[in-house]
Amino acid sequence: MTHSLSRRRFLSISAAMAIIPSAATANIPVARWQGVALGAGASMQLVGLSDNEAAPIFVQIEQEVSRLENIFSLYRENSILSQLNRFGAVDNPPSEFLELLSIASTIHSATAGAFDPTIQPLWALYARAGSEGKRPSAVEISDTRALIGWKKLFFDVTSVHFELKGMALTLNGIAQGYITDQVAALLRAHGFKDVMIDMGEVYALGDRPDGTPWLVGVAKPNGELVGQVELKNRALASSATLGTVFDETGQLGHIIDPQSGRPGRIHRLVSVSADRAVLADGLSTAFSVMTLNKIDKILPEFGNARLEIHI
Repeated sequence: MTHSLSRRRFLSISAAMAIIPSAATANIPVARWQGVALGAGASMQLVGLSDNEAAPIFVQIEQEVSRLENIFSLYRENSILSQLNRFGAVDNPPSEFLELLSIASTIHSATAGAFDPTIQPLWALYARAGSEGKRPSAVEISDTRALIGWKKLFFDVTSVHFELKGMALTLNGIAQGYITDQVAALLRAHGFKDVMIDMGEVYALGDRPDGTPWLVGVAKPNGELVGQVELKNRALASSATLGTVFDETGQLGHIIDPQSGRPGRIHRLVSVSADRAVLADGLSTAFSVMTLNKIDKILPEFGNARLEIHI
């Protein structure tokens, strides 16, 4: 039976982060923005500005997000990433593309390959099979794994290219964090100090209007709250193995272990915080297919990054 790929997006922000009016904060204006970044819902709150005052800033944010999507999006036909996947190479890549590939390479090395954006051909295999109501065969998985491998991707200031025809890259496990960091930098440049940003991953600048840290609720894909994390000048990224599923039964999750070629089953949900959203994002993706013992060993390599929640 043919069916659409089920997309049950993981809920990283809950009502726990909402501004709660009080006598001290009731008269403080809060401007709110909602949009889409890399196919996921995005939002933010600017404390101390009316909607009219914040409108020009929100326009700049939308322009910056669109510019970065033209580099990293799998779903924009002419993005740099889509061109790389279509032609196998791109010349004179943008600096942002090279920067993100460099960060991805660092996480790949530190996690012994648990994070590998060249996983895209396997992801596409599972998606195709799922749309036909099937599961990939062992032979299909084995054949497709031959196209996976970070060391088969080459990049420098002159070009980015694959070693093998049929390879493809996805940055969905890290690009949202990168975009979140860039939006946070834009807002800092405008002098904003108290902002909650959700670009698929979360970044909290400063405090809530009442002077307390921002509070982020972490929930399962079904909306059940499993924990809360206080954030101040810090990012939080969450990955749920069943946040998107390939099959109607909801058993085949979208986070695939590059080393086995099969959906990860070690954790159902992982939340990581760090000074940079790009690190929190990449690490939460990798940790989804890693044991706690391995996670504990590599965390010190990423400064004060923390595993906040795992189930």
